[in-house]
Amino acid sequence: MRRLLLALPFALLPLTLAQAGDHAHDHDEHASLDAHAHGVAQLNAALDGKNLELELESPAMNLVGFEHAAQSEADKAKVTAARAQLEQPLALFGLPAAAGCSLSQQALESPLFGSPAAHDEHDEHEAKHDADKAKGEHAHDEAEETHSEIHAHYQFDCSAPEALKALDLAELFKRFPATLKIRVQLVGPSGQQGVELSPSSSRLAF
Repeated sequence: MRRLLLALPFALLPLTLAQAGDHAHDHDEHASLDAHAHGVAQLNAALDGKNLELELESPAMNLVGFEHAAQSEADKAKVTAARAQLEQPLALFGLPAAAGCSLSQQALESPLFGSPAAHDEHDEHEAKHDADKAKGEHAHDEAEETHSEIHAHYQFDCSAPEALKALDLAELFKRFPATLKIRVQLVGPSGQQGVELSPSSSRLAF
């Protein structure tokens, strides 16, 4: 996914969880995200002057309830509904009207949405799955199941960025209840910070 402000070295930003005190535990938690942990998502945010950029990365399970290619009408409807929600970032991220933020760029990517590159990778995995099954070598091992991600990337122009006092993900948790926690890495006027948000603690001050 193309990054603009988010080309900043977020990988070098320490994830300072509010409730963490054990560096080894932090490392294990971060590793679990890399291993596609259901219920966990990542949000990178950068505020630079009047420009606000947000990038959400989540297992599809958190947003649509499954990760296989949608074939039934019910599954297709779930994908369509999730995409429609993701196309309303001003509501999802609780941006205050006083900040005057308007969406200038938006990109949604997922094999479930038909992104070409991701779709090819998904098809290759499905082909391997079918070949293994035909050989009798696949025993429904969860490690071999298809994992699909959803990436949402937004850029906003904010006429009054000083009104952006906090990022509140309460609405995102409400609309996607299978999302149990979101690890946020933020670069803003107060510097760099990392925190883990949840439905009961969904607000992060800029």
